[in-house]
Amino acid sequence: MNSKLFGGILLVVGTTIGAGMLALPVATAELGFWGSTFLLVGCWAIMTLCAFLFLEVNLWLPPNTNLISMAGATLGRWGQVVAWSVYLLLLYSILSAYIAGGGDLFHYLLTTSGITLPLWVASVIFTGLFGLVVYFGIRLVDYVNRGLMFGKMGAYFLLVVLIVPFIQGANLSVGEFKQIVAPTSLSVTVLAFTCAMVIPSLRTYFGEDIGSLRKAIFYGTLIPLVCYIAWDLVIMGVVPLSGSYGLAGMLHSSSANSDLVSALTGLLQKDDITRLAKFFTSICMATSFLSISLCLSDFLSDGLRIAKQGFGSIVVFVATFAPPLLIVLLYPDAFIQGLRYAGISCFVLMLLFPPLMVWSGRYRRALAATGNSVYQVAIGKPILGFLVVFGLVMIAVGLQGVI
Repeated sequence: MNSKLFGGILLVVGTTIGAGMLALPVATAELGFWGSTFLLVGCWAIMTLCAFLFLEVNLWLPPNTNLISMAGATLGRWGQVVAWSVYLLLLYSILSAYIAGGGDLFHYLLTTSGITLPLWVASVIFTGLFGLVVYFGIRLVDYVNRGLMFGKMGAYFLLVVLIVPFIQGANLSVGEFKQIVAPTSLSVTVLAFTCAMVIPSLRTYFGEDIGSLRKAIFYGTLIPLVCYIAWDLVIMGVVPLSGSYGLAGMLHSSSANSDLVSALTGLLQKDDITRLAKFFTSICMATSFLSISLCLSDFLSDGLRIAKQGFGSIVVFVATFAPPLLIVLLYPDAFIQGLRYAGISCFVLMLLFPPLMVWSGRYRRALAATGNSVYQVAIGKPILGFLVVFGLVMIAVGLQGVI
């Protein structure tokens, strides 16, 4: 494997694995381990197929073309308007979730260190601290994120290895398979495999090497699938579904992340695992917060036509962080709820839009015939139609969880 392909795979992995990973065993707890594994594999297969469809559309158009331009070229003005609106909702929803989760973890770490602060103050401090990193630009974000990512993956593997001996088979056999259609389970699991947004950057990185592009997408989504299954295995195998430390109770908690760390502490009574769990969950929040904040900041700067210089930097900073912070202050349980809204946005942009854009580009606008790419996903109208219908059904199911 050449270094460029390795780097591309890591780029997809880094985009896919975020703080939403922490919510997976909580959001799918009522499914049980085997049900959650089935859901993970199903979502991985469908989302990876949609990522390849996204790649096909992107290759019809010039390099550096993003989702907004792709939607405009294939679906027209209405598609562009929907893409803008839903993309903005997606970023604000995810950022709200990460501020809620990060503030909760920061509050927990301070409390266990003997420092007592209100939860809302912890959320403000967390946002301000890491928001300043984003304010000073991508170079600082890059350096901070490199160190955090190295620590995150190291802590993840150590946690899995240390917790495996404590797994109880009885915990893995509980759950109801019918919960697979629960809005929260679907939304959070779909969100866990969202990587299509990085495809335009991958295309620039690989140029016309379509083979490497496809390998980077496939292996870059397969690795997170393995990581998610292993994470569900150790958490669901140790933390019971019900009871004082139960996963089911965390689903409706305003402090789900710190509750998970507390459960591991209370059940295992191992200081090294507790420290690693605190470290891992905190870094997951920080890295995800930085990447999404930077993405939203650049999106707003471009959309509002405001350069991130001088007073413009302050305007973009406020527009980026004030709305999600306000949401978290008004709704402290925004972590899971924010992921629900983000999941619905992903249903629209990453599940429904790719087959719609391919259908329109292939059969209505003939973009496939006029584009520079010879790449085409080997599916026709029946499967494209199925994906469109499936996407609409998923949107309807997801909406049930937030209405």
